[in-house]
Amino acid sequence: MDKKIKIVLVDDEALFRKGLTFILEREPNFTILHEDSNGQELLNFLRSTNELPDIVLIDLKMPVINGVEATKIIHKEFPSIKIIALTSYDSKSFVANMIDVGAVSYLLKNASPTELIHTINEVAIKGFYYSDYVLKVIKDVVLSGNKLKSCLDRNLLSEREIEVLKLICKQKNAAEIGEQLFISPRTAEGHRTNLLLKTNSRNIAGLVVYALQNELVQLD
Repeated sequence: MDKKIKIVLVDDEALFRKGLTFILEREPNFTILHEDSNGQELLNFLRSTNELPDIVLIDLKMPVINGVEATKIIHKEFPSIKIIALTSYDSKSFVANMIDVGAVSYLLKNASPTELIHTINEVAIKGFYYSDYVLKVIKDVVLSGNKLKSCLDRNLLSEREIEVLKLICKQKNAAEIGEQLFISPRTAEGHRTNLLLKTNSRNIAGLVVYALQNELVQLD
């Protein structure tokens, strides 16, 4: 990947941030744009900078404005920025909440540097990355009957859109979907946009929930 991935780190523990910076700056395609200790500092930076980050790594529990509230605001004000939750909280409620408000990935602080680097690269390429654990949480949310999206009109989606949706659930990006379905990446991206609109989903997690609820895919 030739283009540098611009990253902002947000965590109220300075020592953790410095350790993270040390690990990530060793990657030739990463650049640490900025560091903040809470959500308010992050928002102040984003609203004043001339250079927005590609990715924000954010903790959940922080003073002033926490990671969940900050993610909500960023998702609305700066939709191009990808949010990765990096936290010690592993409960399903925290995972489901962060994905629901706009985070494109969720990683625990006990993850290895390799896992972290892989997640950042996947998010940069695909726009999202869900680990097996996060996918299981999404599936459990569906099975529990919470925030379900059902398809009242069975003809809501075209056959092609269903094909694209199934590949999205396999975490394929637009280029990979295009190659598999013999369409251009731009056309694949168009189908994804239509899927979000038709299913009233805010993000890829919403599409996964929709596909599971309507038995279009199965997660083992």
